[in-house]
Amino acid sequence: MRSFISTILFLFSLQVNANITLPSFFSDGVVLQRNTSINIWGWADAGEKVRIIFNNKTYQTIAAKNGGWKIKLAPQKAGGPYEMKITGKNELLIKDILIGDVWIASGQSNMEYEMVNVKSQYKDDIASSDNKFIRQFAVKKEYSFIPLKDVTSAYGGWKAANHENILSFSAVAWFFARDLYAKYKVPIGIINTTWGGTPAEAWTSKEALKAFPNYFDRYEYIKQPQHIEEAKAKVDSVRKDYEKKLDEYFAKDTTGFLSTDINYNADNWKQIKLPALWETAGLPNYDGLAWFRKEINIPSELANKEAVLELSYIDDADYTYVNGKLVGSGMIWNQARKYKIPAGVLKAGKNVIAVKVLDTGGGGGIYGEGNLQLSIGEKIFPLNVDWQYKAFTQAPLPPYPWSGGTLNMHYEPTAMYNAMLAPLIPYSIKGVIWYQGEANSNRAKEYQRLFPNMIADWRKRFMQGDFPFLFVQLANYIESAKDADWPALREAQLKTLKLSPNTGMAVTIDIGESGDIHPKNKKDVGLRLSLAAQKIAYKDNVVYSGPIYQSYKIAGNKIIIYFTNTGGGLVSKDGNLKYFEIAGADKKFVEAKAEINGNTVIVWSDAIVNPIAVRYAWSASPDGCNLYNKEGLPASPFRTNNW
Repeated sequence: MRSFISTILFLFSLQVNANITLPSFFSDGVVLQRNTSINIWGWADAGEKVRIIFNNKTYQTIAAKNGGWKIKLAPQKAGGPYEMKITGKNELLIKDILIGDVWIASGQSNMEYEMVNVKSQYKDDIASSDNKFIRQFAVKKEYSFIPLKDVTSAYGGWKAANHENILSFSAVAWFFARDLYAKYKVPIGIINTTWGGTPAEAWTSKEALKAFPNYFDRYEYIKQPQHIEEAKAKVDSVRKDYEKKLDEYFAKDTTGFLSTDINYNADNWKQIKLPALWETAGLPNYDGLAWFRKEINIPSELANKEAVLELSYIDDADYTYVNGKLVGSGMIWNQARKYKIPAGVLKAGKNVIAVKVLDTGGGGGIYGEGNLQLSIGEKIFPLNVDWQYKAFTQAPLPPYPWSGGTLNMHYEPTAMYNAMLAPLIPYSIKGVIWYQGEANSNRAKEYQRLFPNMIADWRKRFMQGDFPFLFVQLANYIESAKDADWPALREAQLKTLKLSPNTGMAVTIDIGESGDIHPKNKKDVGLRLSLAAQKIAYKDNVVYSGPIYQSYKIAGNKIIIYFTNTGGGLVSKDGNLKYFEIAGADKKFVEAKAEINGNTVIVWSDAIVNPIAVRYAWSASPDGCNLYNKEGLPASPFRTNNW
C-alpha cells in the first residue's frame, strides 16, 4: 500500500511540475514595452517545448536543465488589447495585453506615497482618472538575501486607472504617467517597487557592492542563516527596548491621564482640526507628547454596542482611550490606526475619545487622508472636525534606532534588490523613475559613488543599454543649520547627472514642506519627471530642467555664476534673489546680494573684498528660494567649493 501511494504521489508531482508557470506580472492586463524585443520567461520541466502565440506569430524554445526558459518576441507597435497563448504540457492564456511604455517606479516612501494619502487635495484628478491605458503593477514588500525568482502582487495584478484603483497608485508615478499619456497617447505601464525608509545599498546587487567593502562585508555576514536569525533577534530586542523607553516616556505624563476622564474639564485646551500634522496646525517645530481629545454624543439605541474607531495615520506612537479604557496603541508612523471598541464601552450621551501621541522628530500628530471616524454598525460619526489638544513637553526623547538595519531587516545591503528588483529582470522597459535619498542623507559623500554605481548596476542587469534613469532631488525639509546633511545629499544627486549618462533630475526645492518629509504636492513632482522623460527618453525638444550650475568666474569683488538649462532665460520669482551666500579666504559664508545678468548670476557682498566661493539654497529647507528659468522650473541648489 505504501509503495502504491508513493507511486501515485510521484506521478502527481510529475504532473504538477509539468505545468508551465510565469512570473506574477505576466498576467491579465499586462503592459509590454513597444518598439523593442519583448522578453517573456518562466519555468517548465527540463527539455519541455514551450510555445508562445502572439499577434499572429509563433515563437518557441526548449526549457533548460533547470527548467527556466525565455523567449524574445519581435518588437511591437503601441496598441492592444491583445491575447497571448503559452503552451507546453499545459496552456496559459494572458488577456487584455497592451503594448506601450513600461516604467519602473522605485525608491522609498515619497515614491511609495499613494494617491489615497492626497485624495482630498486631488479630488478632481481622482474623479477624472479613468484611463484603461494607464496601469500599475504594485510589488508586495519583501526582503531577501538571495535573488528571488518572482514577486507577489500587492493589489492583485495589473490595475487600470480609475477612481477606485487610482487610490493605490504611487502618486508621483500616476501624475508622471498621466502627463506622458496625454502627450503621446501611448499605453503606460508602471511597475511600482518601493519600500519606505530603504537606503540605496539595499537596492544594489552583491556584485556591485564589492566596490563598497563595508556593505559587501555586511552582506556576506548577514546572508548566513544563523546571522539572519541573530539579526532578527537583535531587531526584536531593539524594538522591545525602544517600546519600553516609549512606555516610560509616556508614563511621565501623570496629569495627562486626566483627559481620559469623561468628566475632565478641558475648557482651557486649544482647538485643532484633524487630520493635520501639528506643525502646520498649532505646534510648530514641536517634538514630544500631545493629547488630543474629542467629545461625542451617542444616541441611546447605539449605546453599549461594539464599534470601530479609525484615526487615519499617527506619527509616531499613540495610546488611544475611549471613556478611559485603552482600546489600542501603535508605534508605526505611517500606519493607519483602526481600533475595535468592545461592547459596553460606549455610553448613551457624552463619550470621550482621548489620544496620547508621541512624535520623536519631523512631522507629528494625527494626519493623512485615511478614515477619521467612529462606526457603530452602519452608523458613521465623522471625526475630521475640531478636536481639543494640549502639549506636554519633556526631554530628552528616547533615541530612535533608525539606520543600518538596526530596526529593519529590509534596510540591509542587497535586501531590496534581491526581493523586489531581481525578479523583474529582464522585463523590457522604457526606463526608471526614482525618488530616494532621505535614508542616505547622513552619508552624502559616499552617495556620490553609491548612487551612480547603483544606476550602472541596474542597467547591467537589465541588459537594455543605458536606459533613461530619472530621479527626484530631495525637496526642502527640516528647519535646521545650513550645513545639514540634506544639502550635501542634493549635491550628490546633482553630480550624478554628470557621472551617469541618460539621467535626468526633477528639482523639488520649492515644493517641499519644512515640517513633513512627505510633502503633499506630488503632482508637480510627477510633471517634472515627465518633462525629463520627454527630453531624455522621447528625445523631444523641451525645456525639462531648471537652471543647473555649470561654472564660475571671479571678477574683482564679485563672482559670476554660469548655468545650463536656462531655457528662455533666468528669472527671479517674487522679488530679489534669495539664499545666495559668498565666502572669502576664511571660508566663512555670509549672506550675499545677487542679480541676474543675461544667463548668469552676479554675486557679491560688501563685507567680502576677495571672494573665493558661492553657494545657493545651501540649507535643508530654504523657504522661498527663487531662481528659476522662464519656463517656471527652479534652479538646483549648488556650491562652487568642495570644502
